[in-house]
Amino acid sequence: MITRYALFEGEIHAGRETEFRQFVQERLVPLWVRFPGALEVRVTFEVSRDDGAAGYPLVLAVSYPDIAAVETALQSMVRFESREVTKELLQMFTGSVHHHVCDAQTFAPAL
Repeated sequence: MITRYALFEGEIHAGRETEFRQFVQERLVPLWVRFPGALEVRVTFEVSRDDGAAGYPLVLAVSYPDIAAVETALQSMVRFESREVTKELLQMFTGSVHHHVCDAQTFAPAL
């Protein structure tokens, strides 16, 4: 499986944390789950971090069966639509967004 991560590195503007989360859930998640070929969409909001670590208030992980599916999703109209909506989200955020495509493996914990 291939997972493409969008890492929002930085800080949500003070006092806008709830609005930021609500915007993601109401405006962006409905778009992200429509990415063609997506097997799973995982949205995580930072709860805590190590002292001195960079802040990642939002991490988006979209999993696909293979790299061809990732490429299809990246060229889809819904992806371009989500990029436009994301511009509104970035008005509540100072930092950068970068993407990483990873070969993901899942392992069950030992019981």
